[in-house]
Parts: sequence; structure tokens; C-alpha cells
Amino acid sequence: MFQLFRNGAPRTRASLVAETGQSRSTVAARIDALRSVGLLAPAGEATSTGGRPPSTFAFDPGSRIALGVDLGATHARIAVTDLAAEPLAQVDEPLAIADGPDRVLTWVAETGKKLVTQAGRHMDELAGVGIGLPGPVDHGTGRPVNPPIMPGWGGADVPAELYARLGAPVMVDNDVNIMALGEHRTMTPEADDLLFVKVATGIGAGVIMDGHLRRGAQGAAGDLGHVTVPGAGDIPCRCGNSGCLEAVAGGAAIVTRLRDSGAAVETTQDIVDLVRSGDVAAGQAVRQAGRDIGSVLAASVSLLNPARIVVGGILAGAGEHLMAGIREVVYQRSLPLATRDLRITPSEAGAQAGVVGAATLVIEQYLAPSSVDTLIAAKEVS
Repeated sequence: MFQLFRNGAPRTRASLVAETGQSRSTVAARIDALRSVGLLAPAGEATSTGGRPPSTFAFDPGSRIALGVDLGATHARIAVTDLAAEPLAQVDEPLAIADGPDRVLTWVAETGKKLVTQAGRHMDELAGVGIGLPGPVDHGTGRPVNPPIMPGWGGADVPAELYARLGAPVMVDNDVNIMALGEHRTMTPEADDLLFVKVATGIGAGVIMDGHLRRGAQGAAGDLGHVTVPGAGDIPCRCGNSGCLEAVAGGAAIVTRLRDSGAAVETTQDIVDLVRSGDVAAGQAVRQAGRDIGSVLAASVSLLNPARIVVGGILAGAGEHLMAGIREVVYQRSLPLATRDLRITPSEAGAQAGVVGAATLVIEQYLAPSSVDTLIAAKEVS
């Protein structure tokens, strides 16, 4: 019954009787149980149709908090949110993932505690911690698996390490997956079939199908960056293969090409700055990267038939140069039926997508029907 309240709309006991088919006494008992664990709260009175106005109840997202953590190669974002994934306090700071798990996770724990205090909340209100890492993650264990840009992280027990520091359940996923969740939840809840493509130093995708994140058998779904680009078979990739999309169109690859042609670039952000300043060579390089990404996405469109492709990551800041290249090839190479209603857009959630998506990992687990039943049973025992 609680899931009916998740959209935030107030409901009366009578409306719940009609929606669930349960008796008034059962509905009343369930409302009392949900109120006892803080998930429901009174929401005023409904309009009377004669007699005393009926009381209404609504989901109380402020009853607990979640900590969402988005770790990139050189940055870290953390947010404290309520159970509706609305940020209450957040921070964005430079942090090198290559510093290793001990230093990075210590920073995450210490900063998370400060943010909880800054939000005016307490650590015993923390429902859990969601964290996204910039590398492959075994979803079953939460451990990174041979992450190419995360030296020292391979096999690290991230859930156990953070639990020891924060005392709350920890869920770990790939950074692109949490960005896909955040974008879907905040900006495109109506699009049940969506690909979120992150274009930065590397390239990856999060897959939302039928409204749910799809990770694949081991959590490796969406690894677009290591799909071979036609005609690029001799370009070496850091994964050990050659011709990978990341080696052709990732930020690091574009930096190398522009630098070889004489441009003063060191980072992916430098590329974006050049494009925004009107540099022709940088604009052409980014548009070609878009075409190369489009050649891989065209196959994904034919295979998965998404309604939306959302492009995020640092290189998406280059604007229409990247988007035009992607659209050009996807619409040209995919069948008309698959592209008839397909929209290809830049991310609207931006930097918020990661932390909101990480918090969403926790929230979806905490508010799942089985978890709610466990909360109520524990309350009744105590």
C-alpha cells in the first residue's frame, strides 16, 4: 500500500480502500504502521462532500536521509538528500581517484558527516550511502574490477570500508549508471527506455529499460567505450585492445590529437573551452568524435530501441558540435522505425545527476516493499 504514496499525492482512508480493495480496518492499521516508522504523516483534510472532512495522509520524505557520492577521475561530489532525492546539503571538490581507496574513502566519510550536520540532521537518520565509481563494478559485491584509471582499487571492499566509517548500508555502482538513474528520476521520469551516455576522459553508458536500470549479468552493461569503431582497428586502447571508441573519441584521445596539431590543451575541459571560444580545429575534432560515438550508438538504437539518448559528461559542455555529430550518424544509420520518435538531447540534470542517482540507489532499496515490511516488523518488536 505504501507504494501508492510514493508520488507524493495525499490520500484518504476511503480512497485507499477503493484502490486496494482492502477493508477499512486493514487500511487504518496499515496507515498507523507506516506512521509509526515515519514514512507517512498527516496532510490536512480533503474537501468534504457532506459531514466532517476526511483526513489525508502523505509520504514524508524528510523522515530519513541518504548520502549520495559521485566520484570521478579528478573530482568528488557528495550530497545529503531526503527520501525524495532532494539535496539538502552538498559539496563539490577536486579529488584524485588515483590517490587510492584509503585516502578517498576517508575523505568521503569525513565530508559526509560534516554535510549531515550542515543539513541539520543526525547520523542515526541515515538510511544508507550510495556511491558511484569511475570504473567497472561487480554489482553483487560492490567491489571495483580491474578499473583502468583507479590504481589500488581493484577488489577493494568499498561497502565494508564505508560501513565501518559511517555505520550505514552502502551500495556501489558504476558512475554512468548512477548518472542515468539521476537523469531519469529528475528530468525524464516519463522515458522508461533511455540511454545515458557520458562523454569525458572515457566513454560509457547507463541503460534504463522498462523504467529500471539494467546492469547485465555482472554489471558490465553499457560499456560503450570499448566497442570497436569501424575503421579504427590500429589505434591502441588502455584496455589492451585496439580501435575502441574511447581510444578514438574520448577526451584523452581528442587532447592528444589537438596537442599534436599545436594546440595548448591538457585536459578535456581545455577542449570545451577552445570550442566555446570559437576554435575551428577543436570544433571539428569534437564533431568528428560525435560522429564516431554515433556510429556505436546507432547499433545500440537498433538493438535496444530507446526513446531518449541523453548525453552528459564534461565533453557534452562543447554543445552542438558534439550533439550534431551524434545525431548525424544515428539518424542516418538506424532504421526509421527506431528513430521515428527518438530524441537525442544533452543532459538537463548536469552535475546533479550523479549524486541524485547515487542517493536513488539507497532510496529505492530502503523504500522497497520488503524493506518497508522489515521496518514495520522491527518497530513492532521494539
